[in-house]
Amino acid sequence: MNISLLELSIVILFFFFKSLRKLFIKDYKNISNEDVRKKHGLLASFLGICFNTILFVSKLIIGIFTNSISIISDALNNMTDFGSSIVNLFGFKMASKKADKEHPYGHERIEYITGMITSFIIIMVGVLLVYNSINTLMSGNSDANFSIWSFIILGSSILLKFILGFLYRGIGKAINSVSIVALMWDSFNDCISTFIVLVASIIQYFFNDLWFLDATMSIAVALFIIYTGIKMVKETASPLIGGAPDKEMIENIIHDIKMNPICLDVHDVMVHNYGPTKFFISLHVEVDGYGDIFTIHDAIDNIEKEIGNKYKTQLTIHMDPVDTKSKEIPVIHDLIQKTLNNLNKELSFHDLRIVSGPSHTNVIFDVVVPSDVKLEKIQISKSIQDALKSESDKYIPVINFDDSYL
Repeated sequence: MNISLLELSIVILFFFFKSLRKLFIKDYKNISNEDVRKKHGLLASFLGICFNTILFVSKLIIGIFTNSISIISDALNNMTDFGSSIVNLFGFKMASKKADKEHPYGHERIEYITGMITSFIIIMVGVLLVYNSINTLMSGNSDANFSIWSFIILGSSILLKFILGFLYRGIGKAINSVSIVALMWDSFNDCISTFIVLVASIIQYFFNDLWFLDATMSIAVALFIIYTGIKMVKETASPLIGGAPDKEMIENIIHDIKMNPICLDVHDVMVHNYGPTKFFISLHVEVDGYGDIFTIHDAIDNIEKEIGNKYKTQLTIHMDPVDTKSKEIPVIHDLIQKTLNNLNKELSFHDLRIVSGPSHTNVIFDVVVPSDVKLEKIQISKSIQDALKSESDKYIPVINFDDSYL
């Protein structure tokens, strides 16, 4: 069987990554353990510190030796990566602190804050590099004098950055870390920016009249650094603001709950995230209103424990009784569902119940309107009212509108 050089390299890197985890992290597969997760984060930080120190020093020396502003800019980019690793190291140590009276949900969100600090540092360095490069262009002169050594250093830098990015990828994916995944993308972006500098250096080595190429590439690298910083700000800010939970995880949780025969349906799912491993989930489960309340409550308790342990989350379930003997409810349910589907298939409803009186019947339920559905509530209400009226004049809809948090 033939195997390419790239495939062989990836296999070697994979075993190197696995060996590092085995060597430095006891019980490295148990990533749900907070101490194991912390050690993964510290390993990523130490790798970043070592790799970026080597790259910064070597590029700075060759940049000063060749008077190349683009190589010096690339070296300063590695210096920011060194700083990012230091901040990341501090962040993982702080995030692993146990919950206390002032922070009952723990300190894991510090990891997001350190990622944010790293992002702003990267943006500031990029802005300074743009400023210095523009000044060089305006001066109309460049003293860059490239050598073979500059090409060797830059080429080696690309290889080392790719290896570091691969290691970041493995650790970030293993422990689901936003900050380490951000460092991974930063490393892969550095491979691209250094490659640009390398190409420009080779061109200017053979065509010395293109003096402006060095400063121009420095601006390109700086703009790339700024873009990376802005992208990292967005990625690290999202969980702090309150981003949507992982769709696959929620779908799996709902599926597992519905597997229990006591559960008729699930709705009003809300997820609160206080860090990469700190999830608090609450939801409503519809149950048979004619069942034994003690038996149902016991089953719900078991579901909370089983699902909570499986997905490492604190799960709270509210029971909603459903009238399973009514002959009217299935007819009305299908009518409302059809009406909502005609308006927008993203609309859903739950908690349907009927309260009959001598002159009219209240049809009470909740409609869930996702944030990206641009329909007025009055339009939805009118459509449902018309649909129910076509079935019977006695039906009066009583609708509560819910927001979707998924």
